[in-house]
Amino acid sequence: MILTQEYTDKNVSAWGGMQEMKMLIEKTGISKKIAELGLPEKQSNNRIDGISIIESFWVSIWIGCFRFSHTAVVRLDEVLRRIFGWQRVASGTTFGRFFKSFSESKSHQFFIDLYSWFFEQLQFNNYTLDVDSSVITRYGEQEGSKKGYNPTKRGRNSHHPLFAFVNDIRMVANCWNRSGNTSSSNNCINFLEETFAILKNKTVGLFRADGGFCSEQILKFIEDKNIAYVVCAKLYANLQREVYDIQKWIAIGEGIWISEIIFKQGGWSKSRRIIVIKQSEEIRQRATGKKLKTLFSSMGIEDDKVYRTRYHCFVTNQGLPATEIWEQYKRRGDAENRIKELKEDFGVEGFCMDNFCATQTAMRFTMMAYNLMSLFRQLTHQKQAQPKLSTLRFNCFAVGSWIDNNATAVVLKLSVPLKRRQWYDSLFANINNAKLPLSLTG
Repeated sequence: MILTQEYTDKNVSAWGGMQEMKMLIEKTGISKKIAELGLPEKQSNNRIDGISIIESFWVSIWIGCFRFSHTAVVRLDEVLRRIFGWQRVASGTTFGRFFKSFSESKSHQFFIDLYSWFFEQLQFNNYTLDVDSSVITRYGEQEGSKKGYNPTKRGRNSHHPLFAFVNDIRMVANCWNRSGNTSSSNNCINFLEETFAILKNKTVGLFRADGGFCSEQILKFIEDKNIAYVVCAKLYANLQREVYDIQKWIAIGEGIWISEIIFKQGGWSKSRRIIVIKQSEEIRQRATGKKLKTLFSSMGIEDDKVYRTRYHCFVTNQGLPATEIWEQYKRRGDAENRIKELKEDFGVEGFCMDNFCATQTAMRFTMMAYNLMSLFRQLTHQKQAQPKLSTLRFNCFAVGSWIDNNATAVVLKLSVPLKRRQWYDSLFANINNAKLPLSLTG
């Protein structure tokens, strides 16, 4: 049977669940704080206020927009406009002009103040800080887009952003965009100084990073601040020789052994403790790590140590048992999940402009959208598994809705089956009952 179609003037939205995020924005007071910090405003009588631009940008990300052109979905949604109380909704070109209005100095201080204020609203301490970098491939001639390390699109221009994550609460503490021809550790000291300034009233319990950050400059910087760390060590030839000569190994599982050495890598000012993990490829089919080929393949050595065994090395200043150090580092893998989610669900790769500072400004607003969504997940799902944004879109936010103007009130009508209404009520109640400062660590 073919249904007969009719038309209506009623404004209907597919995203009525965004009411939850409106409540969260109001609960945190982040829009008021942004207004206090001050935004670059245009003098045109036809301008759209900066708070509406930022909020509509966040909403665009939350409902799945990965490009400025996609944001037209929000602009055409009258129900969303009324939920958030915007007078007008920005277009894609308006977003671009707004982000370009931030100077480098304005953007730098603005985000330090905003991020610092945001983390002051959350109760946590003795936290684990994970630092990592990523590669974002670019297909144009954008400012800062250069040829550099790019494992997926070799020879393509890229940006090389730097991230700092607070592992305990699954949030982004800081983010810098960088030119594509920079190394992982480039400008890392200044980045860490800014990150510690943002988290100024919190104590760093543990610092973790991969091999790209294993340099004397970074290790000494962390040691001078009396912070415990575990960093993946690069297997240079001299360290390979030391690992090859290790005689004492302790089995900690099937096909996996652990040992430790005190070693001074080239360029280091002193010897440091290094934990070494050895895995047999024959026993562990998915063994990870590096082989000792760099030094020994040219020497004609063909034994298990070189060709059928993989190694990991971690440098640390802690006195904990070696197995504990290894367990600490393995949990750093969650930072890779955060970066993957930022790319796949939050469109961090997509909001790119020809101006480098504008691209970084958009990226750092995207990080705040991520933190707000992380806060939403922890408030509403609490001890449950933390779903990805792509799951939340369909479970929580994709709700048919319209606005009903009664004689006494304006009501948002949500099309929710009876058996799911109690669950939706619990989401609204969890947000409404939250009190600042929020405790997210137990």
